[in-house]
Amino acid sequence: MGGMASGVGSRGASGVGSGSDRRSDAVRGPQRPQLALPEEPEVFAETARLAAEEDYDGVEFVSRDLSGARAPGATFLDCALRGCVLDEAVLKGARLLDSLLAEVRGVGVDLMDAELRDVEISDARLGGAQCGGASLTRVLVRGGKIDYLNLRQARLVDVVFEGCVLVEPDFGGARLERVSFDDCELRGPDLTGATLRDVDLRAVSAFEPGRGIDRLAGAVISPAQLVELAPLLAAQLGVRVLPRG
Repeated sequence: MGGMASGVGSRGASGVGSGSDRRSDAVRGPQRPQLALPEEPEVFAETARLAAEEDYDGVEFVSRDLSGARAPGATFLDCALRGCVLDEAVLKGARLLDSLLAEVRGVGVDLMDAELRDVEISDARLGGAQCGGASLTRVLVRGGKIDYLNLRQARLVDVVFEGCVLVEPDFGGARLERVSFDDCELRGPDLTGATLRDVDLRAVSAFEPGRGIDRLAGAVISPAQLVELAPLLAAQLGVRVLPRG
């Protein structure tokens, strides 16, 4: 059902109207992560490699090529990854807690069944990241572009997508609660089987609906967005819209 582009930005978001304070108050916004990284972190050694089930506490990874690294089940606490390459890195079941991922890039990173809690991801450039079954709590994704993000069967609570581009993200069967998309381009999301609660789409800069338009129950949209979505919603209900002849 893709192909409809909506340029609804801040004006569309405010289109709910100044007289609708009660309606706005009913939307519970997400909590953002509050990071307090170590002032003098341990620097990950040039000769070191990530390892499975290892604990990394207060470690900083700077401009490291972690392509193909295998660290399933590893725990990263108070860590920072800056400018790292993550092509085909295997972090299945890993735990990223109170950590920062800045300007990371890569294709096919495996974060299946991972836990991300109090994490900020800024200016990332990722393709085909596999986060199926993952748990995201108080996560901020700021800037950057992520293509074909797999979040099938994932659970997202208190997640903010801000100023980023998401191309065909897959939320199939996922649960989204208190999730907002602020000044984002949301292109062709798959919401098939997803459950939404307090998901705020009013401030997207561009919205191209994908599959699962019927799962938008629990989302909040602006009046302008409703007008643009009307043909798709009518088609979903089997309503024929024809001019009077």
